[in-house]
Formats: sequence, structure tokens, C-alpha cells
Amino acid sequence: MFTPSRDQARNFLFDTWAKHQAGHPLTDLEKLVFSVIARHPEYHSILEDRERYAERDYPPELGETNPFLHLSMHLAIEEQLSIDHPHGVRALYETLCQRLGDEHAAQHETMDCLAEMIWQSQRNRLPFDSGRYLDCLRGKAGLAD
Repeated sequence: MFTPSRDQARNFLFDTWAKHQAGHPLTDLEKLVFSVIARHPEYHSILEDRERYAERDYPPELGETNPFLHLSMHLAIEEQLSIDHPHGVRALYETLCQRLGDEHAAQHETMDCLAEMIWQSQRNRLPFDSGRYLDCLRGKAGLAD
């Protein structure tokens, strides 16, 4: 499993955007990253200014969305969907897409569940709870008991 540092992850986003802007061919992974970046024009100016934003922190108490975390969460969801892990996430996501009529909105709803489960896991120093994650998605998809 590849677990990049904060700097490596941010540089990969900056580099992918720069390659696209320069018209250079992208690898398959860079194409996936670019597809996520393309859906977020509000972050394009950030990715064009590495010197200003590479080291910037986004503390939650300031109420700003961390663009690097946001894009990385989309990528994590794309990976989960591609391998259906945890098992059933793809079907729940597809149900959510149908319910909302918008894949990007469904990813943001999925991201809410993913972020909550990661926060709970870190806060309680416990492994990621896939069952609770899927339960959260069932609720968002309107399938909760």
C-alpha cells in the first residue's frame, strides 16, 4: 500500500495539474487525478500557485475546506469504488447516485461518511469501522431501517 506524506500527495496534485496545463501526456493515475481536479474549478488557482499553497495549513476552526484533503478524499472514494471495498460500497454509491441524480453530489455524500468514520477511528484509536461506514451510506441512500 502506498501512503504518501502530505508533501508527496500535494506535489502529485500540483504536478498533475501542471502536466495537464502544459499539454503533456498523463499516466492513467494522473488521468484519474485530473478528472477529480477538473470537477473542482474552485481549486484550479490554488494548484497553479505551488509556492503560495504547498505549505498552507487549513485548520478546521477557520472553517475553510482543505482543497488537498478534499481532492484526496475523492481519490480514496474512487479507489474504494473501483475495487468495491469495503464490499457493498459500490452498490450503495450507485443507489446514492440514482437517488441524487448526480455522481459528484453522491461522492460528496459518501465523503461525509468517510470523513466521519476516519475521524471516529482516529479519535477512538480504533480500526476503521467498515460496517458503520456502510450504515452511514445506507442512511444517505435512503435504505436505513
